[in-house]
Amino acid sequence: ELAGLYGILPEYWDIFGKLHTATVDAKKAMLKAMKVQVESDEAIAIEIENRKNGPWKRFVEPTIVVSVHAQPLQIPLYIPVHAGDKDNLLITCLIEDENGMCNEIKRGGANFEVLEERIIENNGYIKILLSDELRRNTGYYTAVIECALNGGLFPDGSSTIRKKMKFIITPDACYLPPELEEGRAWGLSANLYSLRSARSWGIGDFKDLETIAGLVADKNGDFIGINPLHAIPNTHPYGLSPYSPISRLYRNFIYLHIEDILEVKDSDEIQNLIKGASVRKKIQELQKLDLIDYEQAGKLKDKILRRAFDLFYEKHYKKATLRGNDFRKYISAEGESLESFATFLVLRNFFLKKNIYTWQDWPEEYHDPSGHAVKKFKQQHQKEVLYYTYLQWLIDEQLMKISGHCKQNGMKIGLYYDLAVGSIAGGSDVWNYQEIFGNADVGAPPDDFNPGGQNWGFPPVIPDNLKEHGYELFIETIRKNMKYGGALRIDHALGLFRLFWIPAGVSPREGAYLLQPAEDYLRIIALESERNRTIVIAEDLGTIDDTFREMLQSFRMLSYRLFYFEKNYPDPSFRLPAHYPSMALCAITTHDLPTVYGYWVGRDIEEKKQLGIYGDEEAWRNDIAARERDKRLILSVLKEQGLIPADFPEDPAGVPHITHELCMAIYRYLARTPCKLLLVSLDDILGTPSQQNMPGTVDSHPNWIQKTPGALDDMLHDKRFSDLAVLYEEPKYE
Repeated sequence: ELAGLYGILPEYWDIFGKLHTATVDAKKAMLKAMKVQVESDEAIAIEIENRKNGPWKRFVEPTIVVSVHAQPLQIPLYIPVHAGDKDNLLITCLIEDENGMCNEIKRGGANFEVLEERIIENNGYIKILLSDELRRNTGYYTAVIECALNGGLFPDGSSTIRKKMKFIITPDACYLPPELEEGRAWGLSANLYSLRSARSWGIGDFKDLETIAGLVADKNGDFIGINPLHAIPNTHPYGLSPYSPISRLYRNFIYLHIEDILEVKDSDEIQNLIKGASVRKKIQELQKLDLIDYEQAGKLKDKILRRAFDLFYEKHYKKATLRGNDFRKYISAEGESLESFATFLVLRNFFLKKNIYTWQDWPEEYHDPSGHAVKKFKQQHQKEVLYYTYLQWLIDEQLMKISGHCKQNGMKIGLYYDLAVGSIAGGSDVWNYQEIFGNADVGAPPDDFNPGGQNWGFPPVIPDNLKEHGYELFIETIRKNMKYGGALRIDHALGLFRLFWIPAGVSPREGAYLLQPAEDYLRIIALESERNRTIVIAEDLGTIDDTFREMLQSFRMLSYRLFYFEKNYPDPSFRLPAHYPSMALCAITTHDLPTVYGYWVGRDIEEKKQLGIYGDEEAWRNDIAARERDKRLILSVLKEQGLIPADFPEDPAGVPHITHELCMAIYRYLARTPCKLLLVSLDDILGTPSQQNMPGTVDSHPNWIQKTPGALDDMLHDKRFSDLAVLYEEPKYE
């Protein structure tokens, strides 16, 4: 019963059609991870009563999220009096908007209707509705509600109850540019870290991003999709995944284009350092490496950035120049979250030198971000904290510039960002918001590509605790990841509805789903989407209920459709272009799946066999047979659509390796769908055989460290990209 009250689903169906039932032990482990007391039957009984009576004892919900069309707003209040005492109540509500404008509502008890009564611990309670007097714009509001009982006392001995709450008024749909209401657009997806150029420092940077965005614009593309830019440790092997960040609020400095920083350009000393033999030799060594060395690239950039910061600190910050004041404005606008992030990084570096690797192992006094020890440390390392805020400011400057270039080049959308599902337990987000995270891991149940399921290695948010804090972290995460972006892909959108928890000590096969406050999440996303003018793509792959998909569509979030999975189930044939949904982004593959070149030769299947991912020989053989069947079906459907010549081989044996022409035929197939967006993979255009990430592995596969087979400088003149300019106009073969 307690598990049900907290939203733990008793069972779920996996992608193979097998029913999984959550065990009692798994439910207990999940409840314990949610900080619920389950040590005894008595403790569980108390928790059940507390859960049922929670809203009544709180007086008012901490956060309410409503549609802009559901006005005037009605706020439920739960007051500890008997119905007969209602007329002695005086309720005052002071509502403040984001600009500091206030208005007050004052009502006597006689104006309210009692909607419900309840007796809790021998005390009477009533439920009433406080109605707002205004129809308000979308946005964030705070309300201070005070309830006084004339001539009497509440059960706790007070004559007044006073609570602060937040209410959020949202649109009913996400933003969609006018050009896409009827039209369509294509873009290129690139892993920024993998880009190689003659001038970058062994890892792709924001100058490379600007260059490839220009290439896409030149070929009539409207957006450039990139991997998450979240801050990560940049350490091998566990600190390289952009989907396992320290923080989703701030970004990885390793992508900074060093030569474009004003302090670097203005300093002969720094210029000479960069041009000097030592730095040039290191850059060349990093460029020549087959795989990316994040640690060495990061150290080299950090060395130059510290010189730049010292110059900025003396020349601009201390002297309060215009540039120095712009920096101060940025810090002020970012608020406590930026300072806390920077403080965490300084603390992390301090303890790493003592071989202490996670904040959970720091001395106890440093566990509290607002505690005396952390404040003292921050004061003692003020300049170092400022350095890390400076890096984020530089990132902000460069992304704003790139976004502007995209618009100037006529791109309808521009930068297409990617938002990871969560952040690691040892990171700054969890350190700063410890009270809202559960003691478990997030993952996914078994599926076709991962028979053993997945453990993603970061803790889930406890929905009630997040709501108690006004959804602050969720709002900040969405808002910051939309800044300067024309589109945002939300990874694992299923997690907005239900999240797969893996209690400590069990495998993903034994995990269970926890329901989420889906409508609240979607409404907040819609509000930030409208404000930032950002399209939202909800990655809705996997075992997702049709009800969830319909809800995403009702908020005008684009579905995420992959050619590999778009079939006429249970029939294995591929879905025809006309049967794809219009409110969707379509693509062939993702970073977690084989490139089209790797797919065709079964490279992913062979690698998984070598890595021991398959549970048995039969599963491996089944995948080989299914792949051969699918290749035959692909050739058949492309020929039916007139996208390959009539004399093209029908047997996959006659096409041992995929060609650029066959790859483009599949993309032209997707171009015939009504999908609003079409995403072309750079790896597919370049013929990359290996996928960027093999789920379930860390360093046994070169995850996140592969460079593009071709240099960016050569791509600008590569004829293979010319086909993209006519992606929507390509005629059929006769």
